[in-house]
Amino acid sequence: MPPNRKSARDNDHRRALELLADAPEGVTEAIMRAHGFSVALMVDLVHAGLATATAERVVAGSRKIEVARVRITEAGRQALNGNVRQAVR
Repeated sequence: MPPNRKSARDNDHRRALELLADAPEGVTEAIMRAHGFSVALMVDLVHAGLATATAERVVAGSRKIEVARVRITEAGRQALNGNVRQAVR
């Protein structure tokens, strides 16, 4: 990957981790996407052990729907204090 693309990806990972770190209960996939994060980026974070994703059922009006909730892990918090580039490969 060209250097400037990798740098942009690293910045996106850091921004995503910062968003998750500020949300004790995590955030839904929809919120992540509304902030401009792709599903692929969320998958990268989960595969790297920096975040978890769990399916939850919620009530929306009279319907039950399933949403994905993304939370930062301790490794993700440590990556924020260090270098995200080394943590996500």
